[in-house]
Amino acid sequence: MSQTLTFGDSCAPITCHAWNKERNQIAFSPNNNEVHIYQKEGSDWKQTNNLVEHDMRVMGIDWAPNTNRIVTCSVDRNAYVWTQGEDGKWSTTLVLLRINRAATCVKWSPMENKFAVGSGARLISICYFEKENNWWVSKHIKKPIRSTVTTLDWHPNNILLVAGSSDFKVRVFSAYIKDIEDQPGPNVWGSKLPLGQLLAEFRSSGSGWVHSVSFSADGNKVAWVGHDSSINIADASQGKAVIKLKTEYLPFLGCIWISNNNLIVAGHSCIPLLYCHEGDEIKFVAKLDNTQRKESGGLSAMKKFQSLDRQARIETSDTFLDSIHQNAITYINLYKGTKADAVKISTSGLDGQLVIWDIATLEKAFEDRVMI
Repeated sequence: MSQTLTFGDSCAPITCHAWNKERNQIAFSPNNNEVHIYQKEGSDWKQTNNLVEHDMRVMGIDWAPNTNRIVTCSVDRNAYVWTQGEDGKWSTTLVLLRINRAATCVKWSPMENKFAVGSGARLISICYFEKENNWWVSKHIKKPIRSTVTTLDWHPNNILLVAGSSDFKVRVFSAYIKDIEDQPGPNVWGSKLPLGQLLAEFRSSGSGWVHSVSFSADGNKVAWVGHDSSINIADASQGKAVIKLKTEYLPFLGCIWISNNNLIVAGHSCIPLLYCHEGDEIKFVAKLDNTQRKESGGLSAMKKFQSLDRQARIETSDTFLDSIHQNAITYINLYKGTKADAVKISTSGLDGQLVIWDIATLEKAFEDRVMI
């Protein structure tokens, strides 16, 4: 049901990761200014490249499946587009973001003709390639953002963009660039679509920063999670009504749709969780990780505690969690399938591990259990 991958000898936290189209290569940042690229050879993973153009910690990576280009952004206020040559080496092109604060997140659009970069400069840079000058330029979305943009996701129509920020707000914008695409038509989120047009604004429940946002496969729903351990869903087909669920878990750092009604969330509790949107409710379905430690030597918890207390010693095994991930999950990505019918997802975290989860098996087991 899960597969755990470790890369090299380092146990450094993985800030973010991205897969190529064939899923035989992965790019990730070990919480520094580098981007490591590994390729699968048989059952092993071998490092093939190390991208070191950034001067400070890399915050975002995205790998375009069709054009095979990688985009990265960093605390150094820069973004780079990486293109692989026939010799396997990667060449880089600087992107003119025009920001004076750290770049925090980056995402290719579905058609891969532009990408969005969030930043601490309280704006979003929509970047596209200008053929006349042979460089990547950007246009800004500023108002009414009042704080750091922490997360981004694209609508399937390649025009709309949802952004979450540390001012507790989630906003849906138009990211239409007239220089590279045709005039878009109206949709359920709105009909006026010039660049930067605000189509919807939602406040996160409680007072938590928004850590992750995700458009559903049909583009009608937006889900987001915040630092107050809440899950929120807004449905444009239902008048942009918002459904909120405050959970008992530690704050979530990531969320992603795996079908039009099912959502995976994960964060400081170190376990991916499956939730379902039904009507006007968000319901818990299952934990993806059901790992449980066995009692050593057949001792009960009380006897084990008494033994440790008498001998004034500490067992290192007591520091391990009852989960595969041993620290917060910081990033969730699709591994197999799409947001409409995901089969597998991948998670990475502060423990340096990357785990591939088979969610299709879990969903089928849940459906069988419901039928019984």
